[in-house]
Amino acid sequence: MSEIIAVDPINDDRNQASTSTSRRGYTRDDSRPFTRSLTMGRDHVTEPFDSEKLPVTLVSEIQRFLRVANLIEVDEPRVAYLCRFHAFEVAHNLDRNSSGRGVRQFKTSLLQRLEQDEEVTIRKRREKSDLRELRRVYRQYKDYIIKHGAGEYTLEIREKLQKARAIASVLFEVLSTVTSAAGPQALAETDHSRSEFYVPYNILPLDQGGARQPIRQLPEIKYAIAAVRNVHSLPFLDEFQRRMPDMDMLDWLQFCFSFQNGNIANQREHLILLLANAHVRHSHKQAPKLGEGAVDELMKKFFKNYTEWCKFLNRKSNIRLPYLKQQAQQYKLLYVALYCLIWGEAANLRFMPECLCYLFHHMASELHGMLSGAVSIETGELVKPVYGEGHESFLRHVVSPIYKVIWEEAMKNRNGTTDHSTWRNYDDLNEFFWSPDCFEIGWPMRLDHDFFYTNPSNSRNKKKKHRTPDKTPEEEKININEDEEMGEPVEEVKEPQWLGKTNFVEIRSFWQIFRSFDRMWSFLILSLQAMIIVASHDLESPLQFFEASVLEDVMSIFITSAVLKFIQAVLDVVFTWKARCTMDHNRHRKDLLKILGAMIWTIILPIYYSTSRRKYTCYSAQEGSWLGDWCYSSYMVAVAFYLITNGVNMVLFLVPAVGRYIETSNTRICTVFSWLAQPRLYIGRGMQESQVSVLKYTFFWVLLLLSKFAFSYTFEIKPLIQPTRQIMRIGVKNYDWHELFPKVKSNAGAIAAIWSPIILVYFMDIQIWYSIYCSAFGGVFGILHHLGEIRTQGMLRSKFDNLHLAFNDWLLPPPTKDNKDGIRMWLCQPGFLKGLEKKKGGVLKFALVWNQIISSFREEDLISNREMDLMKIPLSSELLNENKNIRWPVFLLANKFSTALSIARDFVGTYNNLLKKIKRDKYMHMVVVECYDSLKEILDILVVGDMERRVVFGVIDEIEESIGKASLLEDLRMSELPTLLALCTNLIKLLVEGNEDHRYRVVKTLQDILELVTNDLLVNGSRTMELLEQEQQQEGVRTEFFDPPDPELFASLHAIHFPLPDSGPLMAKVKRFRLLLTVKDTAMYIPSNLEARRRISFFATSLFMNMPRAPKVRNMLSFSVLTPYFMEQVKFSNRELHSSKEGVSIGFYMQKIFPDEWENFLERMGSENEDDMSEDVNEEELRDWASFRGQTLSRTVRGMMYYRKALKLQAFLEMSEHEDILQSYEAIDRANDTLSAQLDALVDVKFSHVVSCQMFGAQKASGDPQAQDILELLIRHPSLRVAYVEEKENFEVDGPPKVYSSILVKAVNGFDQEIYRIKLPGPPNIGEGKPENQNHAIIFTRGEALQAIDMNQDNYLEEALKMRNLLQEFLRPQRRSPPTIIGMREHIFTGSVSSLGWFMSYQETSFVTIGQRLLANPLRVRFHYGHPDLFDRIFHLTRGGISKASKTINLSEDVFAGFNTTLRRGHVTYHEYMQVGKGRDVGLNQISKFEAKVANGNSEQTLSRDIYRLGRRFDFFRMLSVYYTTVGFYVNSLISVIGVYVFLYGQLYLVLSGLQRALLLEAKVKNIKSLETALASQSFIQLGLLTGLPMVIELGLERGFLNALKDFVLMQLQLASVFFTFSYGTKAHYYGRTILHGGAKYRPTGRKVVVFHSSFTENYRLYSRSHFVKGFELLLLLIVYDLFRRSYQSSMAYALITYAIWFMSLTWLFAPFLFNPSGFDWGKIVDDWKDWNKWIKQQGGIGIPQDKNWQSWWIEEQAHLLHCGITSRLIEFILSIRFFLYQYGLVYHLDISGQNKNFVVYVLSWIVFVVIFLLLKIINVGKKYLSADHHLAFRLFKAFIFMGVVATIVTLSLICHLSMRDLIVCCLAFLPTGWGMILVAQIVRPKIEGTGLWHFVRVFARAYDYGMGVIIIAPLSVLAWLPIISAFQTRFLFNEAFSRRLQIQHILAGKKKHQS
Repeated sequence: MSEIIAVDPINDDRNQASTSTSRRGYTRDDSRPFTRSLTMGRDHVTEPFDSEKLPVTLVSEIQRFLRVANLIEVDEPRVAYLCRFHAFEVAHNLDRNSSGRGVRQFKTSLLQRLEQDEEVTIRKRREKSDLRELRRVYRQYKDYIIKHGAGEYTLEIREKLQKARAIASVLFEVLSTVTSAAGPQALAETDHSRSEFYVPYNILPLDQGGARQPIRQLPEIKYAIAAVRNVHSLPFLDEFQRRMPDMDMLDWLQFCFSFQNGNIANQREHLILLLANAHVRHSHKQAPKLGEGAVDELMKKFFKNYTEWCKFLNRKSNIRLPYLKQQAQQYKLLYVALYCLIWGEAANLRFMPECLCYLFHHMASELHGMLSGAVSIETGELVKPVYGEGHESFLRHVVSPIYKVIWEEAMKNRNGTTDHSTWRNYDDLNEFFWSPDCFEIGWPMRLDHDFFYTNPSNSRNKKKKHRTPDKTPEEEKININEDEEMGEPVEEVKEPQWLGKTNFVEIRSFWQIFRSFDRMWSFLILSLQAMIIVASHDLESPLQFFEASVLEDVMSIFITSAVLKFIQAVLDVVFTWKARCTMDHNRHRKDLLKILGAMIWTIILPIYYSTSRRKYTCYSAQEGSWLGDWCYSSYMVAVAFYLITNGVNMVLFLVPAVGRYIETSNTRICTVFSWLAQPRLYIGRGMQESQVSVLKYTFFWVLLLLSKFAFSYTFEIKPLIQPTRQIMRIGVKNYDWHELFPKVKSNAGAIAAIWSPIILVYFMDIQIWYSIYCSAFGGVFGILHHLGEIRTQGMLRSKFDNLHLAFNDWLLPPPTKDNKDGIRMWLCQPGFLKGLEKKKGGVLKFALVWNQIISSFREEDLISNREMDLMKIPLSSELLNENKNIRWPVFLLANKFSTALSIARDFVGTYNNLLKKIKRDKYMHMVVVECYDSLKEILDILVVGDMERRVVFGVIDEIEESIGKASLLEDLRMSELPTLLALCTNLIKLLVEGNEDHRYRVVKTLQDILELVTNDLLVNGSRTMELLEQEQQQEGVRTEFFDPPDPELFASLHAIHFPLPDSGPLMAKVKRFRLLLTVKDTAMYIPSNLEARRRISFFATSLFMNMPRAPKVRNMLSFSVLTPYFMEQVKFSNRELHSSKEGVSIGFYMQKIFPDEWENFLERMGSENEDDMSEDVNEEELRDWASFRGQTLSRTVRGMMYYRKALKLQAFLEMSEHEDILQSYEAIDRANDTLSAQLDALVDVKFSHVVSCQMFGAQKASGDPQAQDILELLIRHPSLRVAYVEEKENFEVDGPPKVYSSILVKAVNGFDQEIYRIKLPGPPNIGEGKPENQNHAIIFTRGEALQAIDMNQDNYLEEALKMRNLLQEFLRPQRRSPPTIIGMREHIFTGSVSSLGWFMSYQETSFVTIGQRLLANPLRVRFHYGHPDLFDRIFHLTRGGISKASKTINLSEDVFAGFNTTLRRGHVTYHEYMQVGKGRDVGLNQISKFEAKVANGNSEQTLSRDIYRLGRRFDFFRMLSVYYTTVGFYVNSLISVIGVYVFLYGQLYLVLSGLQRALLLEAKVKNIKSLETALASQSFIQLGLLTGLPMVIELGLERGFLNALKDFVLMQLQLASVFFTFSYGTKAHYYGRTILHGGAKYRPTGRKVVVFHSSFTENYRLYSRSHFVKGFELLLLLIVYDLFRRSYQSSMAYALITYAIWFMSLTWLFAPFLFNPSGFDWGKIVDDWKDWNKWIKQQGGIGIPQDKNWQSWWIEEQAHLLHCGITSRLIEFILSIRFFLYQYGLVYHLDISGQNKNFVVYVLSWIVFVVIFLLLKIINVGKKYLSADHHLAFRLFKAFIFMGVVATIVTLSLICHLSMRDLIVCCLAFLPTGWGMILVAQIVRPKIEGTGLWHFVRVFARAYDYGMGVIIIAPLSVLAWLPIISAFQTRFLFNEAFSRRLQIQHILAGKKKHQS
């Protein structure tokens, strides 16, 4: 056959639908049609029938037939017709009633096509019958497969064979069906030698046809396959082999346990690849079988968690191995395969690792029973699995019942609106299996067990006799026997009852913060108390602290400690009350003992303190002792006994190994001891670090705490003691209001107002100190890790000649195992580079890799063609000779030659001094030598005439003789060198052009050069010329050569070889020589692209950092990349590139943002039009170019596929010798090369990439263009895999209405082809979307490591080269165990244009570098903060996966993977020698949504069991690290905001009550320094300095401190403080509200690159409650405070204290508009105003989205109040009371009230408020009933009310002296009161919603929102009139873009143009 046509490969068992007994025949032997065609007489229609848009219920069964029909229709129309007819028959048999969605339309369409084609295709049939026609075509493909299948395998042949096999398999299936219908004779003629030519496979082709593929030829693969296929001596073998002749272990397990076919195929490949990779690392002798070490390694990894679980529950492991070594390996593989099959089919149960342990425990017992030939006691027969009978029995009878429990419990969550305590999440269900009670479920599982009961019941502990209706009598009997064995009564069984929560209850309360970190809060409270006591004693010397009276008072803190412990004990009981049913009695007893113990100490210590105070027993110390007399009291003795338990904890802290042993041991004494310390749980035990690690983080925290307490004592506590005493002494009798508590002594209110903000800051400012110490320690560790060693191009140039040495040392496999350079690198020895220089090793491999990196830069359009030529290293055989000079890239040598020429021209001195001067710059010396050698080589090839060669090389010999004698300066006129350079440059130019017409010019140039050298350059003339002259004189030839010059020299036909030979290496050398002579740029400016510079600098820096040495590709750990994808952008469409519907088109935007890359792209495409989207540019190329600069899936996939390219390149370098590299390196990407096929095979074993496109099936079915884009990605990257969930209707009578399946596809023949299909027990999305998406696809990943990558990330080739090194970290343990999660750096690539993007980029960069560096070492609390971390895959698949998925509580799903790993004794590290790219949001609204989501997630973390267990089970200092690096940051942000409110309300209390005047006048208490210190500390967080300091330190490390300082100052000028203050308000609002009321949810941000104007309505909706309301409240408080303090306080003091609060309030009000592009454009303001009025006035209703109507938004905004508990409502009510107290203070300062301080004044103010309220209500009612029909009456009515109000005001002003000031104060008082009433109404909404009052509340709220909107938009409108404001805004918003000369104004103008 000339061409092989392809179709989608097929699945294993496809004949099921085509074996109907009632088929109608469709083959014909004659020419008459089977049916009368509707289109008789027409020509044959060759248009393909649509094979892609098919009904979901049919696609998996018929799509392959339709695809083959389309592909072979041109050549074989009749066979195509038969394939379509077969597809129709299969579809009809599957759904005879056409009840599936779209089935009827499809069948009708296909039938019409069949009728249309029937007669025409019969006429084109070549054989007499359809059967023979089919057989002929089938045999053609079969013959091709046989002919080419045994030959040499290349990629091209493999693809053709793959296509042929796919078609042959489909044709065979159709042929078999046709043969069956044709009769026995036809059946006898059929070729039965081959039933299937093609079995779909993922990586390993395990069918017979794939045996010749290169991957199957790898020895480790052969050994692994042989081991898996070893079924010798297995029981029931004969019975099973009758059903499947060629079976392996997994097939045997399938027959035993009824797993799914897709699961078996998937795990078969999974297990083989694991075994093969492990075998390579363990078997050094390469024995001809699978090594025992590989199997033992897998056993240890897979079953470590299972064995620990058995040990914890005191159960014997069911993994039992025989003594015979031959059988042991087989048994081990069976157990590993069994676990893999359970895990592969467990669906959502994979989040419950101990549940899987339970299932494996029983199934392993059954497996052992079968292997050992055990006999069942009940039946007397051989043991067989309980669930082994029936199709897919494991899914139906094991997985589905447990899945149903998970589903029903999750549904009670109601999308996060119900309380966590009312339903069991994944953790609750899994932790049930931490208790021996789980074995009550039994095996087979008792479905009547309480575990399966999901409806909470009020009746508990009632018992009755009953039988389980769902069980057979045999199952019942088994359960009865099990119950008898466990000693439980058989007859009496508990009624089903809901088990409730397990071990922990997520209670929504701020007390959770105290409960989880009680030791920290107790420590801070006790320290505060101690400092206050010490400060109040006015100690003059530190030694006075040890005086008995002082010491005794300080020791009173232990009374507080006892009280706090009692509170903690009570909280433990209260918060775990709903989990009491699943706790054992020991836990109850322990809780009771804790309460009793704490209560006793709470009573004893105060009694002893009060009775023995100042009653001491003293002992005299030695004379001269500084202690003096040593005295103690009975209270001190009691305290000593109280502290005994703390002493034990101290010992365990100092010796962590002892604590680890106690917690993990099962001995009785250790169990009792650990029970006394903590509740005995399966996780959270043995997490102690090594002694060195403990000392490191202890030193860090001791230093930090000393600094914090010294500062707090000196500047916050001690300065307040004296003012407090003064305040307590004065007596205030005359208040400015009605004092509600006049008899309270010591002015307690004033003291509380002053001390409260100080105390809040005291609890918060450790976060500030942590930021300072993080910067200091992180910076030091960064220096030790060589960060920033190469920061600039100049530094790169200085170290470039050492790069290949570092490259050879780290990135090439070691010749031996020893590698000591890492130690020397770590110790930062200065001689490291010298040691590298001494190593022998060529530069060839480095040059090849470097050139590949530069080529990738060009492919990404980061550099131009010219820059690529300048940056590449020429590859030649010279690189193999270490003695020769290395020809470095031209960009390092550029300008060096001209500089050397200038030095030589002007130099005065000796030759040696000149040489020494040139050698100072090594590159200058290199380029001089290279240019000289290159010129000689070129002349050697160019000049071929004998006479000419004698002349030229004679002159050269003379010059070299001068060099040898060091007389060059004396023999040559250096002033002539520039002229010589110009002539040489012209000559090289002519040689490069190679135009034969320019031969005369070449000759003339050569003559000019020779004349210049001999006459002008050589001082004494040329001896060669003189000698030649003498020879010619002797021969009688004329002697004057050059006067006139000899016209024959160089001019004869054979004198020169021009043009030069067409040799690639030669021309490359000539071009390089030309570049060396002509390029004037320096290395500082090449490459010009900033991103290219950054990447080169980081790659070069990383080569000098400490990393493990790379192993060989074959020996490296295998890994997969998993990318979850939902509905994000795959690629920008053509419409998006060119459309301007929403503003500027993406294409236009990208051109302006990346102008240099756009020019490079056009150059690569060969286009010269640079102004706009060029018409001659390929549209797909343009889509790719734009998509690779956005946050798209295509960018992520391209980046991850660099791993494959890097591994292939590295494998080539290892498999080739130096000489082969020069000859073969270009062949590695050729499809027809055998070497390339072998490299691909090796890389396939090591790397795979799975994208979990959850909606891909639905996208295909709906014709979504995104599906086609995903398919194109699959085609472009053949190793890419896509996993998705298929949902289709089920036609089985007894089955569920819908069937869900996880499907893996790859690209074959241009289509997506299904590889594996694994049925799910139900819809997979039960919990949070992203982890569920990851979970369904994780079974398709391969390897020992797994990298989780988000779809907004990127990767680079130069970084992918270091993946082997990073993976080696798993094998290089730095403590007691190897790491289980490896973190790495991220580069934020979205910070290049918008200032906000820049701020976020730097903020994120500081966290992922200096922040995580400190977390990993020394603090040892780094977790998993999103991707791109590397996971130990087997560790995590046996412990719950790479994230947690419980709804709402695991909103920040990624970080819980780190929590889970740490709690399970995993180890998380972080390394900075490798990085990936990551995108972030760049618009304020997107950033705020992201911040809100993270704050929501942190609030849920606060409530979670993971944080609780980390806080309680870590030692004290590690617990501090956890708190201040996770939820503590958000808690402190909230405290900081609360501190502002407390300060303002406290000051307002002092001012309005008259206390402040009394304090100033009587106590002389003026500016309290402590308050200023506290507010300054608060502003430190508020202004973003908390993140700014680490940012500056990290930038200083990596870019230099001067650049860091410049950037920081520039950020402040671009209003970075405004941004950080605004962001800090977002964090505080959403964190506090979520803990109080719930409402956490995922907030999609869109991840758009384009930054455009947001409407005023959108900004108001987003920020009204989180910022605007709070901003207005603070503004009112500041105004009132300023209004009433003026008479007795200076304005300067007021400004100093409140400046930060003014800044905060104004920022919260106006930041969204400052950072909104075109926010001050008048046209935008007008449009926004119209849109705002429409939005707020339009009537709402059900189904109207909140962006269309105010009412819908308002209802949604308060939705969190509907679902919160009574406690949360009560707290909200208490917070709302502040507005009424605010009114209380103001009404007593009205002139109308005079000096009356009676409470009646406040009552009268409420009467006034009620009157105003009623008037508004009357107007509202009148509007409702009168405005439509009685418009005039309504207007008169309003006028009457208005006149009445005016008359009342005038009357009051005349009679009661009502002033204008009173009206203003009334407004300031009543406006907040009205808002408070709205808040109260929202709290009691369920009670009043059905009344008319609720309608008025809504009207009232709308008025408030309208008023706030008007107040905000008014100043914006005023500023919009000033053109300079808009220009200034654009300048600071896009300043980074301006500095890069980008065209933001063109973008904004472009948008206006498009919109107009």
